[in-house]
Amino acid sequence: MKEELLHLLYERGKISELDMHFAKFITELDGSGDLRLAIAAALVSNCTRLGHICLDLKSLAVAPPVEGKEAGEDLFGLDSSDWEMGLRGTSVVGMPGENKPLILDGKARLYLYRYWEYQEILATLVKERVTEDSSPIYFSSNDVYSLKEALDRFFGRTPIDRRGDEKHEIDWQKVAAFVSLRKKLCVISGGPGTGKTTTVAKILGLLIERLGIDAARIALAAPTGKAAARLQEAIKASKENLNCAANIRAAIPQEATTIHRLLGTIAGSCYFRYNAENRLPVDIVVIDEASMVDLALMSKLIQAVPPEARLILLGDKDQLASVEAGAVLGDICDTGKLHVFSRDLCMELETYTGYKLVTPGKITNGSSVKDCIVQLEKSFRFGEDSGIRTISHAVNRGDGRQATGLLREKRFSDIRWVALPQRQALPAAIKKKVIIGFEGYLKAGDIYEAFELFDRFRILCALRKGSYGVEGINLEVEQILSDHGLIEAKRSWYRGRPLLITRNDYNLGLFNGDIGIIWTDVSGDSDLTAFFRSADGTVKRFHPVRLPEHETVYAMTVHKSQGSEFDTVLFVLPDKEYPVLTRELIYTGITRAKEDVEIWGKEDVFHIAVSRRTERMSGLRDALWDGY
Repeated sequence: MKEELLHLLYERGKISELDMHFAKFITELDGSGDLRLAIAAALVSNCTRLGHICLDLKSLAVAPPVEGKEAGEDLFGLDSSDWEMGLRGTSVVGMPGENKPLILDGKARLYLYRYWEYQEILATLVKERVTEDSSPIYFSSNDVYSLKEALDRFFGRTPIDRRGDEKHEIDWQKVAAFVSLRKKLCVISGGPGTGKTTTVAKILGLLIERLGIDAARIALAAPTGKAAARLQEAIKASKENLNCAANIRAAIPQEATTIHRLLGTIAGSCYFRYNAENRLPVDIVVIDEASMVDLALMSKLIQAVPPEARLILLGDKDQLASVEAGAVLGDICDTGKLHVFSRDLCMELETYTGYKLVTPGKITNGSSVKDCIVQLEKSFRFGEDSGIRTISHAVNRGDGRQATGLLREKRFSDIRWVALPQRQALPAAIKKKVIIGFEGYLKAGDIYEAFELFDRFRILCALRKGSYGVEGINLEVEQILSDHGLIEAKRSWYRGRPLLITRNDYNLGLFNGDIGIIWTDVSGDSDLTAFFRSADGTVKRFHPVRLPEHETVYAMTVHKSQGSEFDTVLFVLPDKEYPVLTRELIYTGITRAKEDVEIWGKEDVFHIAVSRRTERMSGLRDALWDGY
């Protein structure tokens, strides 16, 4: 019976072969042969691969994994309490804090032990950070004028109206700076163009100026090499315009790295040099594109940051969650709910900035996390007449009909809607865009120019498989470019082939999400070499056969595009509804474009996607916000 049910779930795509093997291992370890344990083990294994941290046993009665059951039924006609009783009676399922392969918490959430531990450690360390302010010596009553002057100098004075009163138009960048000074954890969230990296450059200047922090003890990092390079470029450009002494500007670091390199990867191991026992030698850590950081990596990162150091997370809470398990930034920000600062923080902000954020009646107590989160709203890239800005806001609100209505009206020049071509018509429909979009980089004079031109255009897809997915469209693009004489697609390695690394290789220093281009190496012996751009603008060279798992990347999934921006985007949606289609995916796809985006799709599919939020099962949000 156990094997039959597992095979039934496998045949219907609910679990993988790996999940079946894990279920077998767990039941053999327990020795009871319990059917519920086998099914639960297979499902929790599958959940982690789908991005969840745990399996909510209550969901089994809401959405049974086997078709043909009535709503409210699970595999055996049992409710979640029956599942809990059965699992708690086994030797391999423990309570939180016990060292057993599976952990079942008090809210019927089942975890693989390592994911429960990652979550527990992360929640504990976040709560410690949000409840402990930075040293009050820097915020004494004698320091009010000095700090106000510094904030005004970096961010501008609070405007005064004709009656001499300060206006209440709040500069949230200045608020973020104050929170970063005051707190050991600050999360600065905002959409594209809201100035997150500009803000953090000013924050670093403030901290160096006021606290005398050595630049060598400030770490700038991001999840991918591409994101690290963008952070580095942004800091370098922003710091030149800061209103501070030249020596302060010079002291602001501009070299960024990946989180993996920051923590110090150990060859042939999944462990890092810096950890809870060997902390990073830093006073400040800035992490950009924090929405891309999965639970395991964020947990390892926060363990390596000294308790007295500041941790500043930059990201967009409305973007897609990480590719790997977890939605850490969303859980920390309690995405979808509105929180206001505490009374104490509001009073401090009024003292140092003049801002009256809310009326006293609206100030509430609650989780201390809310005092560490600042949302930037004003876009410096997209004006009020920007279609990308207007429609992405409608998508965020879940208003798909307004978004398509605006697209149909053709009010904006920077964003357009095109009815999805039939599959047989797709090659002809996409041909012109492919040639215009990729011809420039393929004719580049050197690899540096090729990287610059390649990033100007990208095709984004919601899916990997199928005619409208990454694999199908990449084949079409290669055929079009080959027919046009721009590439030699019949060869596995050809000049100009763009590559996306899909598996970390710590020995080579190449990581999931890194993008390279096959190009002629004029300085070496090899005819064709795989080049990858480093955060400092230089390139790394590898013989193609040495590369870890990778794929061609004329088209890429929206998930893989996080942390990147392109001048122009062609966003291709599938011809029917899939669970992966959510408002976060649509929002992320649209906002990868800096100048122009064209969406190919069907209106009903678009509406369904925008109406659906990404839901990842996790206990982190409850651990940080429960009761508030």
